[in-house]
Amino acid sequence: MLVPSLPIMPRPLLLVLGLLCLTAADMLPKFLRTPNDQTGVQGGVASFICQATGDPRPKIVWNKKGKKVSNQRFEVIEFDDGSGSVLRIQPLRTPRDEAVYECVASNSAGETSSSTRLTVLREDQLPPGFPTIDMGPQLKVVERTRTATMLCAASGNPDPDISWFKDFLPVNTTNNNGRIKQLRSGALQIEQSEESDQGKYECVATNNDGTRYSAPANLYVRVRRVPPRFSIPPTDSEIMPGGSVNITCVAVGSPMPYVKWMLGRKT
Repeated sequence: MLVPSLPIMPRPLLLVLGLLCLTAADMLPKFLRTPNDQTGVQGGVASFICQATGDPRPKIVWNKKGKKVSNQRFEVIEFDDGSGSVLRIQPLRTPRDEAVYECVASNSAGETSSSTRLTVLREDQLPPGFPTIDMGPQLKVVERTRTATMLCAASGNPDPDISWFKDFLPVNTTNNNGRIKQLRSGALQIEQSEESDQGKYECVATNNDGTRYSAPANLYVRVRRVPPRFSIPPTDSEIMPGGSVNITCVAVGSPMPYVKWMLGRKT
């Protein structure tokens, strides 16, 4: 009795299929944003941003000189979407904080890393063009749906670029349908303000010589409170037995009131 022989698959094809299976299951971490070298001023702030993608979602770890950072002045703030984190150092100390810092993104498929260097200068060491915050943001209270503007003016040589942080995370001015935007003056304008906009804001001035942070300022978004009232109250109705009736009741207020119905003394 003849037994049909199975086709022998070439080794290269087996290897390719194996790689395809691995690719379908796991994806190596890939950086979306890597930290940049930074020069700060003693007593000031430094923030390093690192974001990565992958499958499974990679875990971000920060190292200093090859060891995981651990210090009361070092804080790691996670992005809300889980894409990465910010390493914030405050207040800066020289020379102890001057080092190479490393962002490591890892998952079950592997890991990748990106390094950056922090330099910390004393005030008497700052070059003439080092950024200066001429006007930082101030405490502001705005009603919900109104426009809030957080001011910032900075100088330096060359003219510094201005960016913004909210609650120690960078403000995204590109993913909000134009509701939050940075003006040419450097000010941050928030239209149709929401309660989620409330928080602590800092403006950051950066040029070739270094980076300087403003003092933080709180933005409070106030929700206007209006007691409920009936804009369309229910009216008396008469119907025949077995008939049907629609009774309308509309209430307004802020926040929007909840309407419930009662029959006699029962809901």
